[in-house]
Amino acid sequence: MRRAPGVFTSVLMIEKALTSADVEFVTTLHGDEPITFHVLLQPRGDQADRLLRAIDDVALGELDEAAREGETPEGQEATGFGERALQVSLTALRAAGCAAQGRLIEDHPLDALKALVAEAGADEVIVLTDPHYVEEFFHRDWASRARHKVGVPVLKLFSHSAADEA
Repeated sequence: MRRAPGVFTSVLMIEKALTSADVEFVTTLHGDEPITFHVLLQPRGDQADRLLRAIDDVALGELDEAAREGETPEGQEATGFGERALQVSLTALRAAGCAAQGRLIEDHPLDALKALVAEAGADEVIVLTDPHYVEEFFHRDWASRARHKVGVPVLKLFSHSAADEA
């Protein structure tokens, strides 16, 4: 699949549903230029990811969030939540006047990202996630690793906290 002439193509890598503020931000990055989004959403990961998220919550002073990390669905249980978050995000991007398609990724997210960038002829990658201070410090976050893998500019943005209801 190649992009249409005159249309800017972004691969948007997310970990939760986009908020209205997120949608406004990513859809206005390039002014009035038409944008097509290819969205990749990875549902929550494993126990190690849970520990890193709890550390990030503590670093942000969000002790209540850190205490609730155990309540967040993981692995297979998270797939249903991921599907809904993806559909909410695609609907919001389309409502903002952009073409949007997407899919969940479960294994090897950076390999899936690299393949989609090539397949879509993407102009850029936008990684839109919550802050992950531990991973960022060690350059193990998606954006840092993607910069060495995808061959197009990678923009890292922090998402807004609460997703809008569908």
